[in-house]
Amino acid sequence: MKVKQYNVVDLFAGVGGLSYGFSKFPQFNIIAANEIEKDIAIAYILNHPSVHMINCDINDLNKEMLDSVLNGQSVDIVVGGPPCQSYSTVGKRKMDERANLFMQYKRVLQIIRPKAFIFENVVGILSMDHCNLFKRIQEEFEEIGYNLKYQVLNAVNYGVPQQRERVILVGFNGENPFEYPETTHGEGKKPYVTLSDAFSDLPPLKSGQQDNRYCNESGNEFIAFVRQSGCSLTEHVAPKNGKHLIRIMEALKEGQSKNDLPEDIRPKSGYGNTYAKLWWDKPSTTITRNFACPSSSRCIHPRDSRAMSIREGARLQSFPDDYKFYGSDGMKRLEIGNAVPPLLSQAIAKRMLEALKSVE
Repeated sequence: MKVKQYNVVDLFAGVGGLSYGFSKFPQFNIIAANEIEKDIAIAYILNHPSVHMINCDINDLNKEMLDSVLNGQSVDIVVGGPPCQSYSTVGKRKMDERANLFMQYKRVLQIIRPKAFIFENVVGILSMDHCNLFKRIQEEFEEIGYNLKYQVLNAVNYGVPQQRERVILVGFNGENPFEYPETTHGEGKKPYVTLSDAFSDLPPLKSGQQDNRYCNESGNEFIAFVRQSGCSLTEHVAPKNGKHLIRIMEALKEGQSKNDLPEDIRPKSGYGNTYAKLWWDKPSTTITRNFACPSSSRCIHPRDSRAMSIREGARLQSFPDDYKFYGSDGMKRLEIGNAVPPLLSQAIAKRMLEALKSVE
């Protein structure tokens, strides 16, 4: 018996972290994706080769382009959210640019008219522009006929080894039956996945070293997930740092940061959570594109006293080891740091499938 399929379009697709969850269910058919950055679009295609990638600015994405890839097929779900890394120092011009991206999302919804959409964004969007931006976004979506629900989900509660909060806004054209996924990890449930769990099979490295050989066959649930394809280890290269930074990293104990350093080696600039070491037996704090840059974020390996490899960053986002990234090392870190964690997207996709079935 043929499985009924729901058609999906992914906007602001990145490397496909959100698409990943939907691709794991045969009931979903991802038809098209839109991504502005060429290298990131190539990475998406490497992981989702059957999807039509429209590599352009969403401002230029028009009905003719969409019609040519949809080929007469209706769309059931649109997923995605404009990238917004920081809300702490946004001026009016940047605010207007970002508001425009939300309006472009709405414009594409009006062209496609899906039954439902999933709008994902950083938790800072709730307070941006004195809470007015998120209120306006909801009003714009309601204006075109969607009933809305939103909730803040933390990826750590779904088996991701990272504290990463995201706003998940779900709209349905008609009754909205969507129920947010139950947490699977935390108090009274499975224990949180820690760095020790996530990195247990990765060989130790020093600054500038590379070793693409798994060091053991660790049997924990997270490792089984990321190594399910049986692929070889790749991208496990420690960034090369100067002697002074290495001395700083080696002086820190787990959880310590710049302000805990002896005065003679303490950097004069940087926020309090920079030059900071992670915890071995806790999940990571939220990672960004700067996960290899100790002067910008908490990203120092707690055991090896070095910045993290690309593979370690991908692990903290729950990307399987066979997931491909493309471009320079800086571009690969951007692709990872901006992504929706695959384990979170899988939990969301499962609930979307249940919701769509319930309104048939």
